[in-house]
Amino acid sequence: MEKKKHLYNKPLNRLINHLTQGNLWLYVLALAQKKEIYIYKLDEEIEKKFRFKPSKIMLYLVVYRLESFNMLKSHYSERRKYYQITEYGKETLNNAIKEMKKIASKLEK
Repeated sequence: MEKKKHLYNKPLNRLINHLTQGNLWLYVLALAQKKEIYIYKLDEEIEKKFRFKPSKIMLYLVVYRLESFNMLKSHYSERRKYYQITEYGKETLNNAIKEMKKIASKLEK
């Protein structure tokens, strides 16, 4: 009996993990570019849009790091802390997207 080929294998799973969990900051900035973000609901928004669900702890760490790098800025509204992308955050996100496109185009050649 012939073994079925699996769509997912260890190298592909590792790649997917690096592109999602390993680069969570890209997804956070992409969502922040569309609207203000609220960390408590951010995992659900990422799952809905990008089809993976990061842990809340990891999201808090990433968002706080982005704020310390001046890519996000925060403000309070009705006891909730919201985050907005900064110009520097937009510039960084756009540069990252360009780099990823370059890599993908080289792989396709």
